[in-house]
Amino acid sequence: MKILITGGAGFIGSAVVPALQKEGYDVYVLDNLSFGSREFIKITDDHFFHADIRDSSIVESIVSTLHPNIFIHLAAIHFIPYCNQHPFEAADINVRGTMNVLSACKKINCLHKVLFASTAAVYPIIDAAICEDHDLHPLDIYGLSKLAGEHLFMKYYLETRIDTIICRFFNAFGPNETNPHLIPEIEKQLREGKRTIQLGNLTPKRDFIHTYDMAAAFIKLLKLENSGYDTFNLGRGIEYSVVDIVEAFERQLNEKINIEIEPARVRKVEREHLLADVTKLKRKTGWEPEWSIDEGIKDLIKSWNQ
Repeated sequence: MKILITGGAGFIGSAVVPALQKEGYDVYVLDNLSFGSREFIKITDDHFFHADIRDSSIVESIVSTLHPNIFIHLAAIHFIPYCNQHPFEAADINVRGTMNVLSACKKINCLHKVLFASTAAVYPIIDAAICEDHDLHPLDIYGLSKLAGEHLFMKYYLETRIDTIICRFFNAFGPNETNPHLIPEIEKQLREGKRTIQLGNLTPKRDFIHTYDMAAAFIKLLKLENSGYDTFNLGRGIEYSVVDIVEAFERQLNEKINIEIEPARVRKVEREHLLADVTKLKRKTGWEPEWSIDEGIKDLIKSWNQ
């Protein structure tokens, strides 16, 4: 079974690619390496395409030559502060790039499943666990661009009737993170020897899911038969505050960590809660997360001296 993954050399791709390879899939990666790295994945040159999804002719050439059976679309700009600072670039990659890959996919007849990496940022502010059929109301350009992507994949499904899965990612963590999200930013300061670290908003709570658990969910979703068009939250179903995350680092390091609020890091508009209801994912696939926040942070710390 031949799989093409855009953005496969990135943060989440670096967990998904080896998991699929282990399952026996023939995995190909298309990535422009703007955020990812070839070093993150073990893949031969004939299975890697150094290309940009904004180049429609190259994308079409790759897809028409490869004829994949499964297509996974991870490629995107997804760091919200960067998207807010570069809205036209974010829209160009996340919307026009998605249009390009779907246009290429429509011209081949060997696909039987596509999967799109969307985001919990399509949801409005809500204090309870949020399920897939909740009203959608993005608060930023990233969420808006991903919601546009969902609509493009819906259009693709209606035109082709190829099984289409939308995965709304909550807060991923794990090795090979390339954006300064909360956990890698804490890591960075601690690795520099600091035990008084500077952070922004401390009260917001997020649903952190390890990328290895995400990869396991991908495999379960790809094995669903005759799924039609369907949407799944992909989180762990547990909320952690910024302070909770710092305390997890304290437990694994067995050291006290102090926090200073740096005004430049404080977001003016911030969700206090973002929690996934993953009942649907568990019910339809049998998937269960295995990596706790402490286990994931312990694994990250082990890599510091490698």
